[in-house]
Amino acid sequence: MWWSLITLSCLLALASAHNSPSFHQLSDDLINYVNKHNTTWQAGRNFYNVEMSYLKRLCGTILGGPKLPERVGFAEGINLPETFDAREQWPDCPTIKEIRDQGSCGSCWAFGAAEAMSDRICIHTRGRVNVEVSAQDLLTCCGSRCGDGCNGGYPSAAWGFWTREGVVSGGLYNSHIGCLPYTIPPCEHHVNGSRPKCSGEGETPRCTKSCEAGYSPSYKEDKHYGYTSYSVSNNEKEIMAEIYKNGPVEGAFTVFEDFLHYKNGVYQHEAGDMMGGHAIRILGWGVENGVPYWLAANSWNVDWGDNGLFKILRGEDHCGIESEIVAGIPRTDMYWGRF
Repeated sequence: MWWSLITLSCLLALASAHNSPSFHQLSDDLINYVNKHNTTWQAGRNFYNVEMSYLKRLCGTILGGPKLPERVGFAEGINLPETFDAREQWPDCPTIKEIRDQGSCGSCWAFGAAEAMSDRICIHTRGRVNVEVSAQDLLTCCGSRCGDGCNGGYPSAAWGFWTREGVVSGGLYNSHIGCLPYTIPPCEHHVNGSRPKCSGEGETPRCTKSCEAGYSPSYKEDKHYGYTSYSVSNNEKEIMAEIYKNGPVEGAFTVFEDFLHYKNGVYQHEAGDMMGGHAIRILGWGVENGVPYWLAANSWNVDWGDNGLFKILRGEDHCGIESEIVAGIPRTDMYWGRF
């Protein structure tokens, strides 16, 4: 059961939250409750007039799934800085700065993987290969091994699929970038926006093993592969060393209702019920007002949180953030002819 993976720090916060009033997920009362407690972060309005099915579906990661071999002892002898941001470390890799939108689909497990894979291909080719790895290909073609598509999946299985079968290129919805761009449209979080309503309904698109019209090379020829994939131990220094040496990683944690309203600061669970597991991409770390944090990129568009980013308490496995870190090294030999 993924429930068993919720760590002590989050359980303590949950116990505290149960002593607080009960709030509707999108109520101003919940936002005000967080802000009046003068915690390490600020809550605000991210979602207006959205279906509850959409909010529940955003958390599409099945925690406690199949495990990859664990990489250990990597941090030995590495002098780690107090603050690190992958966007600044590798400025020639544009995907590190990108914030995607999973739409009304529980595909965060595929997004976190595709994003970090894209970053690492660029990093490990020293900026010579910039590609947007297709979340669509992972979502639709990994099959039951990865879970249940828009109804939730396993980050570790997505990385295993990358090393075993490869993943094609594909950009954002309607971008016409790469072989298989994302086909589920971004949805509107706000009252007067122009995007479609966030309904949370709809089925996982079918696997299409052919590129969109006008793109070449072929689907088979467009595959990008991982050389190896692995999990990282929940040791804070090991995770930091992995990001520092190899690039952003995919992480997953337990989401509570107050996280929906994150705006800035270092998130710690204060109030609200559990919603489910959620996968994200961790870009770095730092310290804010004496509080250590992980810097992470979400896949809920740039109009959520801090321009699509958030910080979460580091070093205490808060809400399990350090317990499900997965990553991998890309195969770079396939690009040698391009250099």
